[in-house]
Amino acid sequence: MEKENKQERTVIHVEIDGRHHYFGSIANIFEHFDADTIGISYGSLRNYGLSEEKQYLNKKCIIRKGILLAKSTNRGRKN
Repeated sequence: MEKENKQERTVIHVEIDGRHHYFGSIANIFEHFDADTIGISYGSLRNYGLSEEKQYLNKKCIIRKGILLAKSTNRGRKN
């Protein structure tokens, strides 16, 4: 039996007003929300050191970083 390949991807979870949003990067957050909406600027959030163990929290939002585990596929790959 062949061992399955797995991919790990970073996911950024943003909770605002009880709604949950998921992004592939910190930069992607700022394509959908401005700094006033989430209460922190892009540069400040990058410098904060967001990690799985260290979430960002203020009066407007909670931002967490995690890992999305996905199964690798061979779709679209040519030999």
